[in-house]
Amino acid sequence: MTLLMDATPQVKELYPLPLVPRPWVLSSLFAAFNVVLLVFFSGLFFAFPCRWLAQNGEWVFPVITGPLFALTFFSLVSLNFSDPGILHQGSAEQGPLTVHVVWVNHGAFRLQWCPQCCFHRPPRTYHCPWCNICVEDFDHHCKWVNNCIGHRNFRFFMLLVLSLCLYSGALLVTCLIFLVIVVAVPAAGFLVPLSILLLTQAVSVSSADRTYKVKCRHLHGYNPFDQGCASNWYLAICAPLGPKYMAEAVQLQRVVGPDWTSVPNPHPPMSPLPPRPPAPTSGYLPTRKGPPRVW
Repeated sequence: MTLLMDATPQVKELYPLPLVPRPWVLSSLFAAFNVVLLVFFSGLFFAFPCRWLAQNGEWVFPVITGPLFALTFFSLVSLNFSDPGILHQGSAEQGPLTVHVVWVNHGAFRLQWCPQCCFHRPPRTYHCPWCNICVEDFDHHCKWVNNCIGHRNFRFFMLLVLSLCLYSGALLVTCLIFLVIVVAVPAAGFLVPLSILLLTQAVSVSSADRTYKVKCRHLHGYNPFDQGCASNWYLAICAPLGPKYMAEAVQLQRVVGPDWTSVPNPHPPMSPLPPRPPAPTSGYLPTRKGPPRVW
């Protein structure tokens, strides 16, 4: 690596950074909260669905999810306390007026001066405004672990992302299988008969029949209440109910007057063909017209 010295003043940095460091208490608490959150939800997982599956002979789930949790927890804690590649502060004797140029694979890079750390930064080294440090091969500042991701802990970061993806996928599959066995199978026992009942009622409404039609067969198979599938559904679901039948019968009796007298039925209840009641001596009973549900 060749250094070329020049007295040309340094140009202004492309990314000016604040001089005042950010508060670290809240970010540290947030990183600790993430670790506690991982342990808490993992404890619930191993205490209920994973333990139930293991007790029922499904040992493959704890065998897979256990090492994945250990790997995720190890990489998360290691990334929290790892060194991202901190470059310590230089000497105040160095100045920004001197220009340093380095060659990397036949490419020239001009070293930028860091006013906070008082030295010329190597290529791809930047000053983190949250940590107030210069990090070698700086990638980003991860707020989830409250640490910078750089040259010395980038492997831990990739390991954390990979293990967390595999662990989350294993948790999802295990919980879905647990819900299917514990919840979905008993629910299917209620869903199947309810679906059959719904289908039976839908067919009955479409044909204007009732479930009790076995004892009330229509003459020659003709159903006088059937007005078409659409009309049957309208009458069953959307049509107005109208007044109660008994209330209308009482009102009709009041209209007839006191001359109407009821004659007791001389035949016993078991008589197959009872005679029709005699017509009233005075007055009349108006007949109702229209569809049955509009009476």
